[in-house]
Amino acid sequence: MSTPTRPVHRRLLRYRWPLAVLVIALAAAPTALRYLVFWPLDQWQVDVQVYRDAGVSVLTGRPVYATLTEAPQLLPFTYPPFAALLSIPLALVPFGVVGWLWTALQVIATVAITWYAAHRLLWRTGPWWPLALAVLSAPMLWLHPVGDGIRFGQVNALIVLACLVDLREPRPRLARWLPPGAFVGLAMAVKLTPGVFVIHYLVTRRWREAATAVATAALVTIGSALVLPQASVAFWLGALQDSDRLGPNAGTANQSMRGFLLRMGLDGTAGGVLWLVLVAVVGVLGFGLARRLDRRGDTVAVVAVVGLLACLLSPVAWVHHYHWVVVVVFALLGPDPWRDRRRLWAGAAVTVFFTMRLPWWGIDWLAQRDWPEWPGRILQNADVFGGLACLLLLWWATRVPDAAPERAAVEPAARPAVADA
Repeated sequence: MSTPTRPVHRRLLRYRWPLAVLVIALAAAPTALRYLVFWPLDQWQVDVQVYRDAGVSVLTGRPVYATLTEAPQLLPFTYPPFAALLSIPLALVPFGVVGWLWTALQVIATVAITWYAAHRLLWRTGPWWPLALAVLSAPMLWLHPVGDGIRFGQVNALIVLACLVDLREPRPRLARWLPPGAFVGLAMAVKLTPGVFVIHYLVTRRWREAATAVATAALVTIGSALVLPQASVAFWLGALQDSDRLGPNAGTANQSMRGFLLRMGLDGTAGGVLWLVLVAVVGVLGFGLARRLDRRGDTVAVVAVVGLLACLLSPVAWVHHYHWVVVVVFALLGPDPWRDRRRLWAGAAVTVFFTMRLPWWGIDWLAQRDWPEWPGRILQNADVFGGLACLLLLWWATRVPDAAPERAAVEPAARPAVADA
């Protein structure tokens, strides 16, 4: 009975790439339409507008860090000067087009993150891996940190992708033209929070990668200073020290541990000391877990842990900074979640948790004056608690080494092209 079905199988296999693109497009459509078509124009793609205005400032010679976007947002540029130089191409395209192009880039980057983080699972699907990639990517596009990144036009998907291709083993073909650590350095030159990966390199005594990351960031920063000397002085000696430029640190959108403490009224000296204690405790435990995973060769889990630390330890971590959850899900699933169903349930639970927009549910709850306050406070800080819970789940899920090593989930001859893409 298998003979008649073989031609159908081959025909479907022939169209696996178009089908994969269709699945991804359909999965991205609800979020893209919501934030590109039905979202208020005065809140439309506000962060990519910041990037574009920085590019315009570079081209026209106006002060990069003294320029605000149009009312009512009035947002400043908060990234290093190297990011302003990278924003120049955005200034050459009409803003209405930039929003759509940037959204498409975020979707592609998220699919690429899934590609690299789930490579152990994709190996198992043989020639069907493009469709498997699309099916795995679809729920990742519904995570609320990913959705918020699309809503604002954020850069986090590219930051996560750069760090993942730099640390994942086997090293992706995309990253082989630069030495290990270089992509982390470039990410640091765009946004400071990827510097946590340098700490990981130092903890694991990977001195060459740490030096490469720091040297890369330093070289592009010095090069940017030569091109934009006034903007570099304005950023490094002024804007960098002003955390209020980032937005209200005590607002719900700040899902770092410091944001949680500020919302609990723990500010001032006492709150600062408590925050430093929490940073020390979570940092020591988190980097210790990452070091153990590094020794095991579970590089996807390493990126997941260190990425979560970037959110939890930072003074400010907006909801969309938790784009690292995409990597967390596949680190939890491992190479064969069907062999250990607990890992399957853990990955599914994290996906469902971060699909729900719990911090915003907390705001709605707190607006009800007659309702008890504490459930609303828990919901309001859900991503902080979720990030800490993910660290615990990653510790639990990786206590016992996987039966199938990361580099040999299937026989080399049977691996599809995704294995070393």
